[in-house]
Amino acid sequence: MNDLEEPSRQETMIQQQVIERGIRDERVLEAMRSISRDRFFPAGSKDEAFADRAASIGHGQTISQPYIVALMTQRLNVSPADKVLEVGTGSGYQTAILSRLANEVYTIERLKPLLDLAWERLMDLNLRNVHFRHGDGSRGWPEATPFDRILITAGAPRIPERLLLEQLRDGGLAILPIGPSEEQMLIEVRRNGNKLASKNICPCRFVRLVGEQGWAQ
Repeated sequence: MNDLEEPSRQETMIQQQVIERGIRDERVLEAMRSISRDRFFPAGSKDEAFADRAASIGHGQTISQPYIVALMTQRLNVSPADKVLEVGTGSGYQTAILSRLANEVYTIERLKPLLDLAWERLMDLNLRNVHFRHGDGSRGWPEATPFDRILITAGAPRIPERLLLEQLRDGGLAILPIGPSEEQMLIEVRRNGNKLASKNICPCRFVRLVGEQGWAQ
């Protein structure tokens, strides 16, 4: 793959896998165009970067397919002034997309090797509005609350109510998958005072959210 091929492959991915499936938010599309997806793949698997599927990034974790990244980002409806919490840094690709849309991104990853790689990638891209933490993402980032938006990129058995009620601002929005480990439902949750209102988006499949408000280790 040479440098001349990469932009056209990425644009083809965006057109066929994202726009043609109904993603119309111009800020989301521009963010995806500005981040080279193949930079978030291990050296031996860069050809997987533009495929219409999730791919392994090692340590039993995956990078979501482009459409799911776009869908979750569009539904999160991030504004330029927002402070966003991301639970599950993974490769850092979704983090990079969020950093193009938000004022600040706080991202947590429990697997240190993945976090270190993600940090290096975002520093190489000069994305300096991202804060990184190694730890249990289901506990959130209490010192930085409240968050305008929360994105969880791993599946929990149920809605992590304590995390959302304590760390999502009133009126704030969260996007996350919940359900059994084999298949989950991607849902939208809005906080209204001490209540959480949720609605389904679509079936999905993510790695498990391991932690205090997720699955046991």
